[in-house]
Amino acid sequence: MKIYWTKIADVIEETPETKTYVLECPEDFTWEEGAHTHLALEGFNAGERPDRTLIRHMSICTLPGENMIGITTRIRKECSEFKQRLDDLPVGGSVALFKTHSNVPLRREGRPVYLLSSGVGLATFRPLVLDFFNNPGKVDKVHSVNIDSSKDYLYPDFFVQDENKRFFSEFYDNRTGYYDRVKTLAEDKDGLYYIVGSDEFLSQNIKLLCDAGIRSEQIMLDKHEDRKRAMIEYC
Repeated sequence: MKIYWTKIADVIEETPETKTYVLECPEDFTWEEGAHTHLALEGFNAGERPDRTLIRHMSICTLPGENMIGITTRIRKECSEFKQRLDDLPVGGSVALFKTHSNVPLRREGRPVYLLSSGVGLATFRPLVLDFFNNPGKVDKVHSVNIDSSKDYLYPDFFVQDENKRFFSEFYDNRTGYYDRVKTLAEDKDGLYYIVGSDEFLSQNIKLLCDAGIRSEQIMLDKHEDRKRAMIEYC
């Protein structure tokens, strides 16, 4: 396993409780849209075994062409020790990246793509949308629906509906509106449905989609294959 040490180039406050850490790109570090990585703080590998309290699984919200690695995460006033230590790091501080992989690349099959997310789960989808903008080939359209009860929606200047680009974007601050909308979207039996959020959020969306007749192979989760099969066995 190769560990890439890199530095924080910038910290962007997206919302009062959400920040994007802009990291320098280490030489030969590569990834694709929808990728996640393991972000670790200094000292995580100082002992015989990795200190898992200093490691978190994070989505990369940028594409390689942007020449930066973006990690967007929510940091509340009451947060974990990991988030507090991350928040205390200055620009120029060091972090490590390893085990980078994508479970949710953009499937180019000439079908509609629906992106269903909760809160900062939207960060996983930003590079998929950007990849679609860069090359819209073999994708019928992309439709994003995000729910965030805080109403501090993420990337509001990026997730802007543009029918000319075949891109649609909606934000909801309540479950009723969100799930009613997903039920309507699920009438499209040809669509590909990507879901990112908590396990509870995933389960609720999977059940809704399966009840609507969407097949398991049409559902994409940011999970390893075994975990994905276990969650979608309902279908």
